[in-house]
Amino acid sequence: MDRITRGLAAGAAGTTALNMVTYLDMAVRGRPASSTPEQSVEKLADVAGFDLGEGEKAENRKAGLGPMLGFGTGLGAGLLYGLLAGRRRLPRPVGALVLTGLAMAGSSVPMTALGLTDPRQWSASDWASDVVPHLAYGAVAALVYGALD
Repeated sequence: MDRITRGLAAGAAGTTALNMVTYLDMAVRGRPASSTPEQSVEKLADVAGFDLGEGEKAENRKAGLGPMLGFGTGLGAGLLYGLLAGRRRLPRPVGALVLTGLAMAGSSVPMTALGLTDPRQWSASDWASDVVPHLAYGAVAALVYGALD
């Protein structure tokens, strides 16, 4: 299997793990879903000059497109890892950390650039809500990438 396909498959598996850990955290702590994906869609639509519509239709589009940004980030991080790692066999813990970093950067950097978040202002709880699911992403993605070798 080529490294692009392996990276995409690993990214898809990692994204599933990230979502599962996020939803479990929401259920256990009773916390709401983050609104930043929908806010990102709104900002990106404004920048691109794309009309999301009015009222409920616009809200529904943001609710549908917001999670798609997350899937794109997860697949993109896996793809980038596949391109960077190539045929090299990185130790799984190293691969997991690289994938975790790619996924975290892929989500936080654009939202920070859009002015939607500032990681420097995050509380310990905010960091835990971000790091733990991304670590799950990195661990599962690295496991799948290695297993597909």
